[in-house]
Amino acid sequence: MKSFVAAPVVPAAAPSSLGQSYAERGFAVLGRVLGPDVLALVREEAVRICRGELGDIDGAAVPEPGEADLDVLRRYLCIHFPHKISPLLRGIASEPKVVSGLTEVIGPNIKLVQSMLFIKSEGRPGQAWHQDEAHIPTRDRSLTAAWIALDDATVENGCLWVIPGSHRPGVIFPTRPQDDVRFDCTDEAYDFGYREEDAVPVELPGGSVLVFDGYLLHRSLPNTGRHGMRRALVNHYMSAESLLPWFPPGNGEAMALLDHRDVLLVAGRDPYAAAGVTDIMRPHVRADRAGGCLR
Repeated sequence: MKSFVAAPVVPAAAPSSLGQSYAERGFAVLGRVLGPDVLALVREEAVRICRGELGDIDGAAVPEPGEADLDVLRRYLCIHFPHKISPLLRGIASEPKVVSGLTEVIGPNIKLVQSMLFIKSEGRPGQAWHQDEAHIPTRDRSLTAAWIALDDATVENGCLWVIPGSHRPGVIFPTRPQDDVRFDCTDEAYDFGYREEDAVPVELPGGSVLVFDGYLLHRSLPNTGRHGMRRALVNHYMSAESLLPWFPPGNGEAMALLDHRDVLLVAGRDPYAAAGVTDIMRPHVRADRAGGCLR
């Protein structure tokens, strides 16, 4: 498979052009949103999460006595739903500068549906080509990721690569299991008709945010750096007007009525607030090849 050729760093979109950039390319860079002090707090919080100090995480290991912080972090590639146990990360999900950008591309009413804390230390894998909507299916194509760099994200340490405009067809491309050691256990999208030469890297300084469409094809390659981590906090949002049929219906329930209600409103109003909210998603460790992929 042909390797990528590095392209120029994608510039941050000006506020007036953010919506246009997002519509045309499927992504936009907000620029620095979190300052150095907040970044330091989030990195410290990541250590506490990985040590189990904030609550149980399914699949997490108990740290050895005296184990160094960096060694504890290196155990993990990604932890899902950290905002469930971290008030700090829950607050960042509603960070005004991020939410302001989200309202330009989603609308006034927005709910958070998922968070992920990526660690990705030296030698750890990336993710194969995929579309987030293939995993979190909204009914109105409003799924949007806010990818917050907690370290400088570079080609060397495994930044995201995106295929500009691949969201526009509005097609969920087929997926299949893959055994490429460069990637974790996530299925890969295929037969999508774009070339690898169409992809561009999105290198970001720490504290910057990339927002991108749930239909945008994206992937990341391994962290090939000799030292250092590519930590990132990734939150997934969608329009609060849309139901979220995230899981198959059961007991004769119609798909049209199925609505996942383990959500957090971050902007506007929730038209379905009368249905209440649930607390069913638990923090858990993402599987990768080091621990064996479960199919």
